[in-house]
Amino acid sequence: MGTLYVVATPIGNLEDVTLRALRVLREVGLVAAEDTRVARKLLGRFGIAARLISFNDHNKSTRIPEIIGRLAETDIALVSDAGTPAISDPGVELVAAAREAGHAVVPIPGASALVAALSAAGLSARTFRFAGFLPREAGPLRRFFESLAIDTDTIVAFEAPARAVRTLRLLAEVLPERRVAVCRELTKLHEEVFVGTAHEAAEHFGDVRGEIVLIIEGANAAPPREAGKDDEGLRGEVAQMRELGLTRAQAAALLERRFKVSRRRLYQLWLEART
Repeated sequence: MGTLYVVATPIGNLEDVTLRALRVLREVGLVAAEDTRVARKLLGRFGIAARLISFNDHNKSTRIPEIIGRLAETDIALVSDAGTPAISDPGVELVAAAREAGHAVVPIPGASALVAALSAAGLSARTFRFAGFLPREAGPLRRFFESLAIDTDTIVAFEAPARAVRTLRLLAEVLPERRVAVCRELTKLHEEVFVGTAHEAAEHFGDVRGEIVLIIEGANAAPPREAGKDDEGLRGEVAQMRELGLTRAQAAALLERRFKVSRRRLYQLWLEART
């Protein structure tokens, strides 16, 4: 029985492909590609003559049984346009179907936009969570950002360039003090990593072009501000946390560390926020 290889491909710079990936792509009898034009460019760069078929969200219902049938005869490599298949890319159903049919599924790791962004951002990555693509509509997006108010995990997400500035401005309204990293065109010619608040990032870019990875630092990771420096900002944070339904203890635990103020002062501000 054939093996399904899940092969990570470069996210931009073709030199990031691994030696193991090249060997597998040369040896398999068939390559199932999200876009055969993109795959052909990679294969041609390294002189690999492989049989290609398309496999994507539009044709997966017919392609899955076809590929499972082919696995009875030969090994097959699954590739996406960039990065690792089945991670916010087509492939999950095919991998599940191959396993159910008794075929071995072997990962061939490689370039990752998620890991590349975290490594270059300089933000806390002790614990992080991948959120995939952010919600398109403003309402769900706002609610997602509000849910991060006391979330200590750093969040990594993908965003379309056309929506990036709008997303940053909304994030600036909901979490104005939180540090973010906007990682654009990773491993490509115009690669850029900007770190600051969401407002600063929106002002910096104005208009964003290229693939975007957005990193939002966890609630307790940002460096605390000088005690008493911005009392109005602190009042705003307390009021916002009351609106989000946090308890006084939850708000105090979060803000005491960030603003270096006493719990007694926070309790006073909490009471003031009632009026």
